Amino acid sequence: MKKKTHPLALVWKGMAMGIAEVIPGVSGGTIAFITGIYEQLIDAIKQILSPAVFGLLSSKTRAATWQKLHGPFLVFLLGGMVVGIGIGIFGISHLLENYPEWVWAFFFGLIVASALLLFRQVKTWNPGNIVGLLLALVGAYWITVAQPAQGNESLVFVFFSGMIAISALLLPGISGSFILLLLGMYQFILHQNLKEGVLLQQDPAAILIVSVFALGCLTGLGTFARVLGWMFKTWHDLTMAVLTGLMIGSLNKVWPWRNVVEYRTDSQGVPVPFLEKSVWPGDYTSEPLVAGVVLAALAGFALVRLLDFSGRKKP
Repeated sequence: MKKKTHPLALVWKGMAMGIAEVIPGVSGGTIAFITGIYEQLIDAIKQILSPAVFGLLSSKTRAATWQKLHGPFLVFLLGGMVVGIGIGIFGISHLLENYPEWVWAFFFGLIVASALLLFRQVKTWNPGNIVGLLLALVGAYWITVAQPAQGNESLVFVFFSGMIAISALLLPGISGSFILLLLGMYQFILHQNLKEGVLLQQDPAAILIVSVFALGCLTGLGTFARVLGWMFKTWHDLTMAVLTGLMIGSLNKVWPWRNVVEYRTDSQGVPVPFLEKSVWPGDYTSEPLVAGVVLAALAGFALVRLLDFSGRKKP
């Protein structure tokens, strides 16, 4: 029997996932894995987007269907994610503006420790699993150095951006917000429409765009969750090896010392970083703050180890 997670703990985990999802380079899937809810989340998404949901329409089977759909789990987790996204949009952006090296270092240590946990889940390292890890590592690294697109504000592209970005939520190491950045849609969706248009002004046009984006997210979530769930059951070790490679390859995006090589202007005409290049501390254009960066990375690493230790079930 699986031990039930306390509702308050689910809210906190959801908040952590929500915060991670609005930071380009950090994955909510990583947070789900290190907090021990990853596979349950995949199964819950599969169930809630399946024909079984129609059982809620029948009063006789409503209670049983609600439990089968992981209803309580999703309610508390998604509620926490909504709060976390709000904190991420308004709070984490402040930390990234003022203490970027320490924030990125914390997530660097967190992802390194998470990759080690995933590595440990692979029971057999055969040639196929090794190749899968290496291909995923190279692919994830390529994503971190890819040239961002200009974006497209049509509703069709907004829908497909939601499908692609939400799929990354389920992959540890691949950030949905960074996928939006590559598609050229990060500023348009999260800041111009969600933050300024919906949360601050309740603009009908922005509400339409965010709604279409959310519909794309739901479509992608249902499709990709089934694929990922099938892979876990059919090729568990290969799937874990690929996820390990994705995490390791994504480390370039959260490297603490990155120099800006190109800027762009936001909706207010303010220059914001567009392209960055990872460098060694000696080549960093700002104060490298090496001691603080090392401590922040160790804190992220230690947090994952602590969560892993506390989450292990005693026989």
